[in-house]
Amino acid sequence: MEPHETTGPAGQGADGRSAVDPDADLLAAYAAGEARAARALLERLGPRVLALATRMLGDRAEAEDVTQEAMLRLWRQAPRWREGEATVSTWLTRVALNLATDRLRRRRGVPLDTAFGEGVEPVDGRPGVEAGLRAAERAAALRAALAELPERQAQAVALRHLEGVSNPEIAAVMALSVEAVESLTARGRRALAARLGARRGALTLEDGDD
Repeated sequence: MEPHETTGPAGQGADGRSAVDPDADLLAAYAAGEARAARALLERLGPRVLALATRMLGDRAEAEDVTQEAMLRLWRQAPRWREGEATVSTWLTRVALNLATDRLRRRRGVPLDTAFGEGVEPVDGRPGVEAGLRAAERAAALRAALAELPERQAQAVALRHLEGVSNPEIAAVMALSVEAVESLTARGRRALAARLGARRGALTLEDGDD
């Protein structure tokens, strides 16, 4: 589901510029026809969206598709953007999260070696390859376990523990209370531990300070 598309007027300074969200100024400039503003927004927001999608999907090409689609939706939203309920980065993260979740949903029932990539290359004897394989296996185990969680739990865990997003920001992205986010991430951690089972050492998720 795509997030609410407009926000109420708020948070502007006396000169009409955003007092809390500089990205909103860039988005307004893009809506007014300034191409440089689009490039600046892409440089500011694109890497974070790409990182989130890559961690959730485990596939760089798919993550790039998600990033491109999320940015396209932002460009379409630009003429109608009004500040208030959400920052531009929160809105964009919400869109990317939903797009990535849609792709994960379509993967259900697909064998994990297909859904999460072709596996890792054989050891070739170079230093660090064994450690790289272990890291790849941990990442695959995590993605597989996340794919089995209820969607909202998976989203909260991915944002909190993979991307390091604070609970208040997750609450804004997911349109939940902070208490609900804390509950989701706690349940998600327990569910992941149960699913990882004997491979529990493949993943360690710890609470962090916001």
